[in-house]
Amino acid sequence: MKIETPRLYLRELTPLDYDALYAVLADSDIMQHYPYTFDEKRVRGWIEKNIQRYKTFGFGLFAVCLKENDEMIGDCGLTMQNINGVIKPEIGYHIRKDQQRKGYAKEAAIAVRDWTFQNTPFNEIYSYMKSTNEPSEKCAQSWGCHFVEEYADEDNAFTKVYAISREEWEKTWINKNFTNP
Repeated sequence: MKIETPRLYLRELTPLDYDALYAVLADSDIMQHYPYTFDEKRVRGWIEKNIQRYKTFGFGLFAVCLKENDEMIGDCGLTMQNINGVIKPEIGYHIRKDQQRKGYAKEAAIAVRDWTFQNTPFNEIYSYMKSTNEPSEKCAQSWGCHFVEEYADEDNAFTKVYAISREEWEKTWINKNFTNP
């Protein structure tokens, strides 16, 4: 599968993506809101887990690649996540530090959101993050999500949850052309 945007394409991860993904997931600045920074074993496991998700669900986290040079700069996709005790479809993303603040996470998330509403029966898509992760929160809002809840998680911290419904997407986004990330 391949999803295209004006500047990016998203494709399934493969074991050959290890080095590029390691540069993202092993960066402690990028992963500061995640429970841990990834090591070699966890990055390889992340790739394998997503390959299994493609087989099981038909989706997972995808490699985010620049069209201009085919460089992989992160991942973005749809996964099933435990959000406050309920398994829900969630769009997540990680973009390499030198490629942040260029609109790539938003552009990739919009593509995954549109793909999800066009190819799955889900009537709502979520994005969740640690309450201190302001960049992720702003990104979720940028692709149409609104705040739905905040809850205490097992780390004695708080998690914020954002969502967009199919109905909101149809009213607001379906007829817009994505031209300015």
